[in-house]
Amino acid sequence: MFRYIFSKVLYGFLTLFGVVTVIFFLFNVLPGDPARMLMGQREDSKQLEIIRKKYGFDQSLSTQYLYYLNDVSPISFHSSEGDSYTSLSSGKYNHLSLLEFGQTTMVLKYPYLRDSFQKNGKSVSEVIKETLPNTAVLAVVSITIALLLGVVLGIFSALFKDTFFDRLIAVISTFGMSIPSFFSAILFAWFFGFVLHEYTSLEMTGSLYEVDDFGEGTYIKWKNLILPALVLGIRPLAVVVQLMRNSLLETLSQDYIRTARAKGLNNYKVIKNHALKNSLNPVITAISGWFASMLAGAVFVEYIFNWNGLGKEIVNALNTLDLPVIMGSVLVIATLFITINILVDVIYSWLDPRVKLN
Repeated sequence: MFRYIFSKVLYGFLTLFGVVTVIFFLFNVLPGDPARMLMGQREDSKQLEIIRKKYGFDQSLSTQYLYYLNDVSPISFHSSEGDSYTSLSSGKYNHLSLLEFGQTTMVLKYPYLRDSFQKNGKSVSEVIKETLPNTAVLAVVSITIALLLGVVLGIFSALFKDTFFDRLIAVISTFGMSIPSFFSAILFAWFFGFVLHEYTSLEMTGSLYEVDDFGEGTYIKWKNLILPALVLGIRPLAVVVQLMRNSLLETLSQDYIRTARAKGLNNYKVIKNHALKNSLNPVITAISGWFASMLAGAVFVEYIFNWNGLGKEIVNALNTLDLPVIMGSVLVIATLFITINILVDVIYSWLDPRVKLN
């Protein structure tokens, strides 16, 4: 187990290295001067020179790339010179010194994702900390709805195979998988938040935290979670229903299931004690992928419902060319994907003893 997890983590770091390389060169070939983006309307030649030196924009592209790798790496090397970009005295790095040799120090630190161009020097890490929890709440609720309803409907669809109920579920699932999320978001917001607002008391837009009417702070408004969670859960729900149905039908045709039935067990005990656990592998695969994409921030859904999550933040950053926020968000998303994939592989071995990690 340990050897397998170590190999997956190593592979994950190599993947992240590729992601870092791609996003750095992709966004650094875009037209425009990052220093001018930081200055905005306060353009001044001396200030531009100071900004370029402070953020390393005065260096060659290859040197800037090495700076970026050094910033996002948990183990990095820094100069003791006060005017150097990698100087520890700059206050950019929350670090623990490991080794010193000459004027260079090797440290262990949190990845430094740099500062936003458009948020008055606010760090990208702070931006992500403020928005990612909202997206995580939305994703967890959505995937829970999809998993619980999908497994139940999939079981009933398998038990009533080829009946009207089974065909109806298949039609609804196909429709759910094919409808774009942005279209269903607009439809749900208009119908439940506007047309039926008098009965549902739901708003067309709103986030998890709302500002108090008297300006005394913020409070949680749980009902704002209902519509975006339902919209995000539609497509994974449709996938889970079909995967659960097909997987359960295949499992129920196995010899050990026939043996269990021959011993006199009813359908409920056969499914609960023998078939269900072994039928969940494809469902877990699908759910892990959907969950990772939801954590990435279901961009259009968050933007339509004005949900203050990572997806909406990415859209705003793209509109304003806030490159550090975009790059940092993509890197965090990639890390989440890799972490979730490792966890899913471990869950496989628990769900099905026939699956071995090697």
